[in-house]
Amino acid sequence: MKKRKILVAKIGGNIIEDKKALVSFLEDFARIEGPKVLIHGGGKSATQLASRLDVKTEMIDGRRITSAENLDIVVMTYAGVINKKIVAELQKNNCNALGLTGADANVVLAEKRAVQFVDYGYVGDVIQVNAEVINGFIELGITPVFCAVTHDGNGQLLNTNADTVASEIAASLVNLYNVSLFYCFELQGVLENINDKNSIIEYIDSEKYAKLTESGVIADGMLPKLQNCFDALHKNVNTVHIANASFIKDKNIKHTTLSL
Repeated sequence: MKKRKILVAKIGGNIIEDKKALVSFLEDFARIEGPKVLIHGGGKSATQLASRLDVKTEMIDGRRITSAENLDIVVMTYAGVINKKIVAELQKNNCNALGLTGADANVVLAEKRAVQFVDYGYVGDVIQVNAEVINGFIELGITPVFCAVTHDGNGQLLNTNADTVASEIAASLVNLYNVSLFYCFELQGVLENINDKNSIIEYIDSEKYAKLTESGVIADGMLPKLQNCFDALHKNVNTVHIANASFIKDKNIKHTTLSL
């Protein structure tokens, strides 16, 4: 039996902060026919709220150190304000969306990251995604909208990288669907030169990824994003793209396609 196609899209970066850009993306996303799942970040909003509350924010290699205070801010920002604004905007566009954390319906189970060289605090690494529950929502005509908050099954919420949540959710659905994973943000893809917005690297395979990382072209927050792309491909996600948010409606614009 031929599998249906499903789109798993992650939206982040400055798109979340730019109301006009976010509204435009959500209008385009709502128009997409067929099964779809949306995952969103919100790190910049969390950092801004932390600053207003005089709570220190610390990042290492593009990943947030999450203290107990920062975890409260992350939950308020991701699962509260951003998630519900996105859901309301999708409802306005006749897309019946449901906002979720990983704790809701026990969809995304994680474990607190073990302390090795760095103590990341209340950061969670995904250990299980319940694809049957996600599929149950989809079969009811509901579009799940996940923020990057997970749980450990013992009452503890955890902050999990949104790119990782998207990769793991996409990978969990491969037995049910042909899965396309899109990472959508303000740029048009991975750039050869961060100062040249037109220097898009259109194709990156494992070998090129290693070279770009070694040369420092891929660095900081792009490191975990690319690692999650390749993790998804290794787990049989059909296609993975990094693109501008407008790629959702126009697949002909330049973007970055990942392959093994």
